[in-house]
Amino acid sequence: MKPRILLLAAALIAACLLAARADSLSALHSWLNYAQQMLSREYLPLPYPAPPAPEEWRRMNATQRLANVRARLLPKLHDELAAKQCSLGQPAFIRIFKESHELELWLQGNTSEWTLFRTYPIACFSGTLGPKTREGDMQAPEGFYSVTARQLNPASSYHLAFNIGYPNAYDLTQKRTGSLIMIHGDMCSIGCFAMTDPLIEEIYLIVAAALTHAPSVPVHSFPFRMTPERLSQADPTHLTFWQTLLPAYTRFETTHRLAP
Repeated sequence: MKPRILLLAAALIAACLLAARADSLSALHSWLNYAQQMLSREYLPLPYPAPPAPEEWRRMNATQRLANVRARLLPKLHDELAAKQCSLGQPAFIRIFKESHELELWLQGNTSEWTLFRTYPIACFSGTLGPKTREGDMQAPEGFYSVTARQLNPASSYHLAFNIGYPNAYDLTQKRTGSLIMIHGDMCSIGCFAMTDPLIEEIYLIVAAALTHAPSVPVHSFPFRMTPERLSQADPTHLTFWQTLLPAYTRFETTHRLAP
């Protein structure tokens, strides 16, 4: 049996067992979505030396990890940024689109307009389209979040990570629960956004550099690209919530500026 078929079979068995235990169709949908991501994962090659082997990485403390990443990435990263007329330390902004498994990293130069530096494929997130509402629901959040320097975690068990700040003020008014939602390395995740180890290294360095000059890095997490056509096909279960995300999406799409 081919490895991909074995992986799908294992995921489907896990999905059925979890759905039976939870007596929940949403759990089954979540695990089927997870299995599909495992099989359709995309890879983005970056021009840096590969990370150390996992065993070597786990033996490093946070300071050693960051020194290792900087030594491998910084010489070429400056060139990559310059090719987009960007530089390390500029304000950063992240947009996530769950449906297309994309994470966009934008940088802001001397003007208030933002430049797209790179679009990364998200290796995996759990759950389906729709917001996170409670601890243990396996959902990756949707909404407007932010990362501060205190939320960076170079000692993460998932290579490198940063907390996106769920729950936000809106989540709290809706009595949503849960915590420690990260953008991190590795290729698997429950509730977070897994980017693979090579991709998180570039993302992490840019976000950390931005936070040396700005108090936070905004993270906007959307279910999909919120075009009128796509919204007309949206699941009505979450449509009222998604309409609250639309003005910020539209403003940035039309002006490449964030709301003040």
